[in-house]
Amino acid sequence: MVDGGFDGLSGQILAATANPALPRLFLEFGVLLLLLGILARIAHRLNLSPVPFYLIAGLFFGEGGVVGVPASDGFLETVSELGVVILLLLLGLEYSGDELVRTARRQRWTGLVDLVANSVPGVVLALLLGWGLPGAVALGGVTYISSSGIISQVVRDLRWRRNPETKPIVSVLIIEDLVMAPYLPILTVILTGTGLVTGIVSVSVALMVVAVVIVVSLRGSRRIRRIFNPKDPVSLLLLVFGAAIAAAGIAGFADFSPAVAAFLVGLLLTDEVAEVARRRLDPLRDLLAAVFFAYFGVTTDPGEIPGVLLPALALALITIGTKFLTGWVAARTVANTTTSALRAGALLSARGEFSVIIAGLVVISGVLPPNFNALVATYVLLTATIAPIMARFAEPLGWWWDQRPRRPRRTLKG
Repeated sequence: MVDGGFDGLSGQILAATANPALPRLFLEFGVLLLLLGILARIAHRLNLSPVPFYLIAGLFFGEGGVVGVPASDGFLETVSELGVVILLLLLGLEYSGDELVRTARRQRWTGLVDLVANSVPGVVLALLLGWGLPGAVALGGVTYISSSGIISQVVRDLRWRRNPETKPIVSVLIIEDLVMAPYLPILTVILTGTGLVTGIVSVSVALMVVAVVIVVSLRGSRRIRRIFNPKDPVSLLLLVFGAAIAAAGIAGFADFSPAVAAFLVGLLLTDEVAEVARRRLDPLRDLLAAVFFAYFGVTTDPGEIPGVLLPALALALITIGTKFLTGWVAARTVANTTTSALRAGALLSARGEFSVIIAGLVVISGVLPPNFNALVATYVLLTATIAPIMARFAEPLGWWWDQRPRRPRRTLKG
């Protein structure tokens, strides 16, 4: 029986490795991870965000790149989708329902300036390029939303957590995340061409779900704590990640955004449960998020980039300026200094995960031409690279401006 069992196991192993595509898949994926690891090390040495490096790696591996990994590769696409889920899950774990409500009230005018100033350039450019309503709504969202991941990384690297403008910046990010909750279902409705009544129902359901989750987060934290026990971290890891994936799957069946569903699962968890879950999921997030950004590069044809470089550069410069306006408004609520305003503007200028998620929805729909994807990839590359560099120069420049000698004002003698 031992021999038979061993022979049976050997047969299963041979059958599993008989797939000729499997070794190639392992090799390509392994080389991709090795390259991403090297690029992450380079980014760390340069004190820059690794996001643009991951996008470049994806362009290198894409169908129009050197290696030529098929964008339709089911395995890579699945891992990439898991990256989206965990990015939004970790984002939800950063906040609580009470914090969302208080922030929305305190920074509503800053949030309004942020929404109008940063979405309008994307809307205008999409209309000028002839992409119509779907393009305008999609590109407006791309230029509006800042990258929470890049901003948090820069704040950690530069030790800016205790700066006066950091809390208003976090407030702006929370408001942007709140806007994304109804925005993503609305965008999905527009891209899929769903009828008006169906679209209104879908968006209403999305808003109702968000409201219910916030209420549960405010009142049901004790019951949730009983289910997700922070004293058993392995069980907690499996329960939280499993709940997020299951919620994303259910959301997909219900025509609701899977990314927002994962965000709402994270929003339900607070205090010690959220803290333990974040510590356990952080390494997994870094791995899957790296694949997600690389996959976005894989789905982008490098040959399309030269044709969109000028509009992407113009859009980046304009929206970096509008983010500095948002940063100035946010910083003035706590500190009336040029240094705080410049630091806030530099941080908010980076676009990343949400912009790529929006472009991913567009790619899946097939409504807009491929150069939309190339434009967003180039735009994210530019802003994700420029913003951390600007952040390094913001503090000395702002300090010099605030400390510069000023001429005394002339007074009239009576």
